[in-house]
Amino acid sequence: MFKFERRPAPSRMMSWMSPVLAVVLTVLCGVLLFIALGKDPLAGLSVFFYEPIKNLRGWSEVGVKVAPLLLIAVGLAICYRASVVNIGAEGQFVVGAITGGWAALLFDNGSNGGALMITVVLLAGMLGGMAWAAITAFLRDRFNTNEILVSLMLVYVAELLLSFMVHGVLKDPQGFNFPQSKMLSAGFLLPSIIPGTRLHLGIVFALVAALLGWIFLMRSFSGFKLQVGGMAPRAALYGGFSARKSLWVSMLSCGALAGLAGVCEILGPIGQLTPSISPGYGFAAIIVAYVGRLHPIGVIFSSFIMALFYIGGELSQSRLGIPNAITGVFQGILLFALLACDVLIHYKLSWRK
Repeated sequence: MFKFERRPAPSRMMSWMSPVLAVVLTVLCGVLLFIALGKDPLAGLSVFFYEPIKNLRGWSEVGVKVAPLLLIAVGLAICYRASVVNIGAEGQFVVGAITGGWAALLFDNGSNGGALMITVVLLAGMLGGMAWAAITAFLRDRFNTNEILVSLMLVYVAELLLSFMVHGVLKDPQGFNFPQSKMLSAGFLLPSIIPGTRLHLGIVFALVAALLGWIFLMRSFSGFKLQVGGMAPRAALYGGFSARKSLWVSMLSCGALAGLAGVCEILGPIGQLTPSISPGYGFAAIIVAYVGRLHPIGVIFSSFIMALFYIGGELSQSRLGIPNAITGVFQGILLFALLACDVLIHYKLSWRK
């Protein structure tokens, strides 16, 4: 029979192969799921993994989904490498959208927009995300509260704040009482990367953020200190590093990137503030970060896989008659498959009679 045996040392190869195996297991479970639903599994897999990338328009729509996922996942990778368990990126995303959208609406009344105004709006979104993340950092630093609970609870506060704003202060007076702001002028929208598509400048911001995150974490002394301060606070104290600084740098970095992702959604595909501006990017980015092995370059590929799940879920609803909840099912399967495959990092299967 098969038996798990502990490895003498963690397997470096399995550490990087585990996400690949998890994706393969997710695909196999997807086949079983389509069969259980009475659908053609080949057609289902085609909708998820081929249809979104069969033409330029499909690639552009995948890029629209990759942009927020990648921005948030890079910030979360920095947090988790500092051992700061921030699961409130969804709230930071929403607040960044609120502050950035509010700034855009404020300037839109008397300005034609342009590069300078867009830059100001983007900075407003980043500052909003940083301020929301700073609440968690302050409570953890000052009162030693659990950042998991605080950051999670702040997500619901942020969503209620968004609902309050679009039902009140920011509601379009000419919007027939719908809870949404007015549409932003063209001068405040991010320019399109590919003419005729919705792919906007946010994807460039995301790729630059991944590159800078890699340089910071893997090629800088500051990134080394951040990781030591998170993983071994006593060793960091002995070496003159600050675990407190690791907390603040990681949380503010994640808040800034999540806020940037939020405001890019407002200035990009949405174009206005609505009660629901995110299909759960902040939570999905947690899976993206771990599938990418908390590596700023690795999350580029995992965010692409997660974007396929989002697009595939939308297409399966219209073409196969499957509820859009299939996206969340695939995300959950991927997470559990990753947890199962990670066992092989420290254990190996052996045959015993």
